[in-house]
Amino acid sequence: MSQPLVSILIPNYKTLELTKLCLRLLRKYTRMEKIKVIVIDNASQDASLDYLRTLAWIELIERQAISGESPVQAHSRALDLALARVATPYVLSIHTDTLVKHPMWLEFLISEIEHSPRIAGVGSWKLECKPYWQQVLKAVESKMQQFYYQLIGKTQHGLQGVGENYFYLRSHCAMYRTEILQELNLHFSDGDAVAGKVMYKSLVDAGYEMVFLSPEKLVHYLEHINHATVVLNPELSSRKKSVTKGLRRIKKTLADLNADKILQDVQLDN
Repeated sequence: MSQPLVSILIPNYKTLELTKLCLRLLRKYTRMEKIKVIVIDNASQDASLDYLRTLAWIELIERQAISGESPVQAHSRALDLALARVATPYVLSIHTDTLVKHPMWLEFLISEIEHSPRIAGVGSWKLECKPYWQQVLKAVESKMQQFYYQLIGKTQHGLQGVGENYFYLRSHCAMYRTEILQELNLHFSDGDAVAGKVMYKSLVDAGYEMVFLSPEKLVHYLEHINHATVVLNPELSSRKKSVTKGLRRIKKTLADLNADKILQDVQLDN
């Protein structure tokens, strides 16, 4: 029997319906002999954990909450618990709101990382497709802001992709070469930084290539519902407006994926 190529790491926190959908879509669209799935429950203590305990085809880690840790720390530390168990050539982090939809999704990611042995990681910054004119306007706006801040000598700002706000592979879709992570002793968590941000910079500083896959390509293979865990667990955030918008976004994505049919197919759990 062949050994799996990719370990898929999936943190879970109180997203029963999305967790079911995420895992059942993996079963539906993936050659299972190629993967090992490790789900890390982040002290949910709810029906989503009960569901995960019924699945014989995943490896489940039941992580206990640490007093005082932030949601960001809990997420990245959960990934590290699973990373310590990885023995496959590649490791892929996704979220329960990362939903695959094409039978060649995994092969696509593997082919992208195998373009060169110097590529240590491939994945996504933001998985959303905006009209070309919006992308152009956003790029022009960003350049103008950068120029203005340089002109007035402002160094502390929140411009994406500039300085300490550099782009990195986000954990909703990020595949790495396991051997390189182990050689450099890298981890997803680092203080209060978002999962994978410091790891990304360490890989770049070590001379490795990191490849951002365009949303226009990735969207053929998978969908990501931004911040779905926070939307479904409003106590994690104080932004009530974003919760309302997020619920509409979740509803639309589930409808587009015909989620009801997948959620009714309990055979995909076996």
